[in-house]
Amino acid sequence: MSRRYVLISPCRDEVAHVQTTIDAIVGQSLLPTKWVIVDDGSTDGTQEIIAAAAREYDFIEVIERRDRGQRSVGPGVIEAFYAGYSTLETNDYDYICKLDVDLDIPPTYFETLIERMEANPRIGTCSGKPYFIGQSGNLVSERCGDENSVGMIKLYRTACFQEIGGFVRQVMWDGIDGHRCRMLGWIACSWDEPALRFTHLRPMGSSQKSIFTGRTRHGSGQYFMGTGLPYMAASAMYRMMVPPYVVGGGMMLYGYLRSMVTRQDRYGDLAFRQFLRDYQWQCLTQGKGEATRRLNEKQAAVWTSTHPQARSRPEAPLSLV
Repeated sequence: MSRRYVLISPCRDEVAHVQTTIDAIVGQSLLPTKWVIVDDGSTDGTQEIIAAAAREYDFIEVIERRDRGQRSVGPGVIEAFYAGYSTLETNDYDYICKLDVDLDIPPTYFETLIERMEANPRIGTCSGKPYFIGQSGNLVSERCGDENSVGMIKLYRTACFQEIGGFVRQVMWDGIDGHRCRMLGWIACSWDEPALRFTHLRPMGSSQKSIFTGRTRHGSGQYFMGTGLPYMAASAMYRMMVPPYVVGGGMMLYGYLRSMVTRQDRYGDLAFRQFLRDYQWQCLTQGKGEATRRLNEKQAAVWTSTHPQARSRPEAPLSLV
């Protein structure tokens, strides 16, 4: 099977981290066919580091965008991603990965994931799990669920990425995509295993102003996506038990309730929002793992109806994902 994959990296002011990510990528057991790094107006010396990498490695290409004056997460990151995506003939690649440049990644990371996608043709997107360095120097899990790939390193089968319509250019783009995968019968998943654990050099949600701003933004994004209040409350309570304790989950709930009270816009696909709420209710009543397993089994018929050429292919057991 072809294993051609392309990385697309939105990048802004990552002078402290980008070289670590470059070293991790060039040390992969399965190298990318191409790596497009989109510099989104860096002013801290990041440009020099990525330019030097592009001169040294012919699979790295750098695209420069105008400085907008500040870091912009959510829609801004996806706008930068698409600045790189638009330069590609995407059908030349079997896999596409949106990759942040503040990560340290195990050397067999991409080879391992692609092997699993080859074993199960329904896996549309997958990832490992992020850890950050705690105050005592130990690695701390960011506790991301198994039902989606994580936003900082999303590996997609190109066919799946095209079928779901790519990423929405809104906050919660990295949640909406996984649910759209399931709507179409694809599997979205992630694994917490030593070979797939990577270090997030900047903890999730802390890249704009503070981690508290990030948690509030996440709550607002959940409201936009269509998450129901019972599920949001349960999610916020869960997040209160991980750093930053109590306050982090509280800020998520505050962001959601503020958006609800002020009647902010919601994602316009009503069928998607109903699908999401049905799934979330099943998660609350059955547990997320069991609800996801059952939904994946149910949606298999949707996938095979649109991919008849794959019906005869053996599929890795869903228990593996």
